[in-house]
Amino acid sequence: MKAVTLIKNGDAAKAFEVREIAKPTPASDEVLIKVSAFGLNFADVMARNGMYKEAPPLPCVLGYDVAGMVEATGSSVTNVQPGQRVTALTRFGGYAEYAITKSTAVTAIPASVDDATATALTTQYITAYYAAAEAVNLFKGDKVLVHSGAGGVGTALIQYAKHKGCEIFSTAGSDEKLKQLALLGVQHCINYRTEDFENKIKTLTNGKGVDVIYDAVGGVSVKKGFRSLAAGGRLICYGASDMSDKNIFGKIGSALGFGFYHPVMLMMPSKAIIGVNMLKIADDKPQVIQRCLEAVIKLYEEGVFKPNIGKVFPVSEIAAAHEYLEKRKSMGKIVIKW
Repeated sequence: MKAVTLIKNGDAAKAFEVREIAKPTPASDEVLIKVSAFGLNFADVMARNGMYKEAPPLPCVLGYDVAGMVEATGSSVTNVQPGQRVTALTRFGGYAEYAITKSTAVTAIPASVDDATATALTTQYITAYYAAAEAVNLFKGDKVLVHSGAGGVGTALIQYAKHKGCEIFSTAGSDEKLKQLALLGVQHCINYRTEDFENKIKTLTNGKGVDVIYDAVGGVSVKKGFRSLAAGGRLICYGASDMSDKNIFGKIGSALGFGFYHPVMLMMPSKAIIGVNMLKIADDKPQVIQRCLEAVIKLYEEGVFKPNIGKVFPVSEIAAAHEYLEKRKSMGKIVIKW
């Protein structure tokens, strides 16, 4: 089978090569999927740049979410069967004509869900659901700040926060993206290129701060976010895009920008910092992934979750797709089709 293989770290134009590799065989608890589309996530960019320590050694096949048809199942699999259209999370290996994953990370999808939408409903919407319904709970009236709101996870978080009746603040870096945030229902749109979000939050909340912050940026954004929390506030970190596309000194500066925290600094103002890594959750708590996946599909069918597809690329343009995502041009999910 064909697979888009990461052969070197760095420049997207030189990083990938389509290779023939062996078609996998499912174990008893696994599902083999004939992939029609797979999604890109910022973790892919981090892995390409050699900054994702859990990525397999080179050469390797990246990819965390796919949509397609069940080709075969292991002997103990009961939730899906060959011939069904599905969406699935993959522990790498998604950039291929066939992908294999645990049955707990697969769910059947209705005919109304196209392949591109299906890929968005896995990694990004599951991340958002876990971060907003399991890692913490959102309540009506909560003040919620979503960084990178025009991206895939950001869009999902905003839709869920709106569903829960929250007051929503969100950041983006262009007028076009700010308009998209307003259309999503964000009450307070902040251009992080022209405004300091910490000062803006302070002004908009009369100095009280917000209840929940979702941060995929990292670096100094986390430190400023911690200061922007109200009493009882929670800061959920699920990415570090600020560390991409920088030299070693820039990466060190970004890492130091996170700040250093002692438990007393959390207890006294009653604040929390929570890290989210869905690969780790998938490895250690597959039942949580299955629960989140089922909840996401249900919320999609109820009209709460409405994935925005930023752009669809053919597999021959994998490098261009990576660059598009890395340069933050996207609004919504970036999808690759075979």
